[in-house]
Parts: sequence; structure tokens; C-alpha cells
Amino acid sequence: MKIICIGRNYADHAKELNNAVPSKPMVFMKPPSALLVNDKPFYIPDFTQDCHYELEVVLKIAKNGRHVQPEFAKDYVKEIALGIDFTARDLQSECKKKGHPWEIAKGFDGSAVLSNFVSIDTVNRSAVEFQMLKNGAVVQHGNTKDLIFTFEDLICYVSKFFKLQMGDLIYTGTPAGVGPVAIGDKLEGVLFTKNGNLDLLKCEVK
Repeated sequence: MKIICIGRNYADHAKELNNAVPSKPMVFMKPPSALLVNDKPFYIPDFTQDCHYELEVVLKIAKNGRHVQPEFAKDYVKEIALGIDFTARDLQSECKKKGHPWEIAKGFDGSAVLSNFVSIDTVNRSAVEFQMLKNGAVVQHGNTKDLIFTFEDLICYVSKFFKLQMGDLIYTGTPAGVGPVAIGDKLEGVLFTKNGNLDLLKCEVK
């Protein structure tokens, strides 16, 4: 099982971090040990003083495939979830300044929070609306209609380089509004479905 992540996939988020908007999907990976499931608490690592939340829509790959063509890309996603890509922003900035890879800032243990999955039929596939609440206040409100690269774009692009396998996860990018967490914060991810809002993700910071 691979955890494939996409950076800077919302223009407003790229701008808030003073990053260029990419012309191709920016891909990085997290190891399986990064997964944090079942609403378990997130413990801030001792190697960062500036750990940020980033709420994302997560795709679960439904079948195996290489070099997926656009007309078949939709068949590869039957379920979605919400996830948090926790980022040690200070480590990431340091690595970027040196031109080094920044997996240590993104792929550390527990850095990939994942909710339960729901059928993609419960949402508007081309415009999935979601939001993050931090201590009860909305801090991120995104809609996948604003993605630079759509779900199908990502599946086609990623499958050029890595064989997609059933159960692989794709974190599709975060909208604007990312920010730091502190011990005691309570994070909640809400998915807007055809039948109303669904509190899909909960994570307490410790």
C-alpha cells in the first residue's frame, strides 16, 4: 500500500506559502507508518516547533493499473475519505532552503491522519466540499472544483511513474487556511454530502 501525496494543488494554498503554482502535479510519498486511523490522537513530534495541519480529500484506489488513460480514470476511485497531512513546517523550510528532499517534514510517524471511507456516490464527484474545524472554528473550507489537477488528472499522471494498486491512497492537496497546532487542539474534518454534512474526521493533538 502506497501513500501518494500531492503538493500545491490549490492555487490559494500555494500563494499563502509564497510558492509557485505548479505546471505538473507535485508528488511526494509517505510511508505506511505515517498512517493514523480510528480517531487516534496525534502527538506533536519533539523535532518540530511549527507543526501544521493540512486537510485533504483522500482517494482510495479501487483496482490495479499502469499508464491509466483519461477515459478510464474514473473507474479507479469508488471511495473517498478525509485526511490530514501534518507537516513540520520548520523542517520543511530548512530542507527547501538547502535544496534537500523534505520527506522528514512530511512522512514522520502519525503524519497521515485518515478517516473512514465513504462511497464517492455520496458527493458531487467534480465538486467535493469539505472543511476543517479547529477547536470549533472553521479554519479551512475547500472544494475540489478548485483543484489545479483533478482526481482523474492525478490518477493518470501518478500511474505513469508508479503502478497503482488496489488500496493505495492519494492525498489530493490542501486548500488555503493551513496553520499550526498546539497541545490540546481538537481538529474536525467535515465532508459535505448530498444528504447533509458528515463529521468524518476527529483528531486531538497531544
